[in-house]
Amino acid sequence: MTKSLLSCLVFMLIAACTPPQYIARKSLTNGEITRSPTPKRPKNIILMVGDGMGLAQVTGGLYANKNRLNLEQFTTIGLHKNYPDDPEDGLITDSAAGATSFACGVKTYNAAIGVGVDSLPRTTILEMAERRGLATGLVATSNIQHATPASFIAHVKSRTLYEDIALDFLKTDIDLFIGGGKQSFDNRKDGRNLLTELTKKGYYINDWTQADLDTLTLPISKNVGFLTANMQPLMATQGRTYLPLASEKACDFLKKRSDKGFFAMIEGSQIDWGGHAGDTDYIIGEMLDFDKAIGKVLDFAKRDGNTLVIVTADHETGGFTILKGTQFGKVLGGFGAPYDEKTKSRYHTGSLIPVYAFGPGSEMFGGIYENTAIFDKMKALFGF
Repeated sequence: MTKSLLSCLVFMLIAACTPPQYIARKSLTNGEITRSPTPKRPKNIILMVGDGMGLAQVTGGLYANKNRLNLEQFTTIGLHKNYPDDPEDGLITDSAAGATSFACGVKTYNAAIGVGVDSLPRTTILEMAERRGLATGLVATSNIQHATPASFIAHVKSRTLYEDIALDFLKTDIDLFIGGGKQSFDNRKDGRNLLTELTKKGYYINDWTQADLDTLTLPISKNVGFLTANMQPLMATQGRTYLPLASEKACDFLKKRSDKGFFAMIEGSQIDWGGHAGDTDYIIGEMLDFDKAIGKVLDFAKRDGNTLVIVTADHETGGFTILKGTQFGKVLGGFGAPYDEKTKSRYHTGSLIPVYAFGPGSEMFGGIYENTAIFDKMKALFGF
């Protein structure tokens, strides 16, 4: 028998006797440990959050768009339990607590940004990625200091502390951020100009008053911050549909920034605002804009082959439902959440929230689980 044949037989014997690698998962409800084979790890993870997007919002977008959405391309679908750790609000979470669960893997009180119920900081998945040399990015159709993006980069007691949240951007080396909220950086009560400080730190900073995002070339050699509005970006129905473009640019930019991979969180923020307003057209417009961004990200993931895309929401807003008489291309919506005369808006509901996954590791996202499990699964897939 030749050495090469003997070596081959030995290798085959070892492979046959070697048990597969497993990921252990602990249920938060009964503590039971389950084990399943480790899936292929992605190099990049893109978490897309449709703020306020429940199943009815997805349904409304689908039928308004002639029975077609990019979301239909996803291979795995699950549901997450989105309640906070907040006795006052019971099962109803807000965006801050919901996003902190995704970002840090902990249940916390409503309004908490990157902190636990003890108000102490918890390390985010974005910070973990940064420390390991991955590129990182945040994109939102709200202020970049708003609850969802803030929860991935900041650690403050309340979501209302926008200037404190902006300060935390200086404590990281995030490669790219795109969103509104310029005034919290350069028109502050403390007199500091954080945009100038970021520039001195080596960032390329630009904004809507100087350049259009569609014609802007992002310099790969620098970290980038682009602010889309002084306060809040316009809604999609007003023609400011930059999210698909920003998502596409973010994917291409972040891939070039690190050969180790990247983590990005992209938020379709204003689906939630349409729900608060009880405005069906607003919800549908933002839902379809978000779905276009999903399409751009899926195109990138298919070309790349090493990217996991996760799409979910923090909560449902408004108790939105689809009413009798709806036709393809035209959606009639109703709202079940109580109307608050004080805030002149409707609030969130406690419905389970869909999770869609595509790419390496997507099989881990089927089933029903806590919202904190999204963090656990991302962390495991990155190998952190």
